[in-house]
Amino acid sequence: MKILAVGDLVGQVGLKKFEQEYQNIKEKENIDFCIVNAENVADGMGITEKAYRSLVNLKVDCITMGNHTWAKKDIFGFIDNQNLVRPANYSKNNPGKGYRIFECKGKKIAVINLIGRVTMQVLSENPFIVADEIINKIKDIVDIIIIDFHAEATAEKIALAYHLDGKITMLYGTHTHVQTADETILENGTGYITDIGMTGPKKSVIGMDTEASIKRFLTSLPERYKTAEGEAKLNGCIFEINEEDCRLKTIKRIYIE
Repeated sequence: MKILAVGDLVGQVGLKKFEQEYQNIKEKENIDFCIVNAENVADGMGITEKAYRSLVNLKVDCITMGNHTWAKKDIFGFIDNQNLVRPANYSKNNPGKGYRIFECKGKKIAVINLIGRVTMQVLSENPFIVADEIINKIKDIVDIIIIDFHAEATAEKIALAYHLDGKITMLYGTHTHVQTADETILENGTGYITDIGMTGPKKSVIGMDTEASIKRFLTSLPERYKTAEGEAKLNGCIFEINEEDCRLKTIKRIYIE
């Protein structure tokens, strides 16, 4: 079984790039299941119903979110849909679900979304404790457990991966929008990569307009961010799983310009 995880879609540029490339990747790589992080797809912050419908029409299996989950009010109209997952360590009173269970090729796949706490400026519960609680609840009813850890700090991501090594199939990072080259299978079998990157404008500062971003650093004054335009890139990873024992076999980074 091959699972494709696509890094943060940024703006309309990112969505269009994904639309252009997805079917080709799916056919070329024999993809069975696809997860897309779309918390930046609406002008860099949040997701609209139109963007959500575009991903559903492409037959994306699961859509994960992050720190901009609530940025667009549209989301309250589809937050409870089966294919959408928001960070599980948000308040328990928040709408939506922090994990979902899917079926693919006779296997049950759990996708968990978590958000980091280091420098994220988001009120959330401890992702380590929440991860343990969910895994203990579902470990006997699913075959594959996947975590999209939407976090800033590399140390927090690496630590969680080691903490869960052997308990989950794979953990990949999102949020920083820069693909890392540290994909690995840990000692007890869990696959890991610090960040799978972003799908969006190539000439940008993590998806945002370069001039506006530079001005913020030069002046320390609030400058409205806007998504960049122009040529796009697609980042992601393919995780290949042995269908007999559900253990991870390989991790392959995807980088398409």
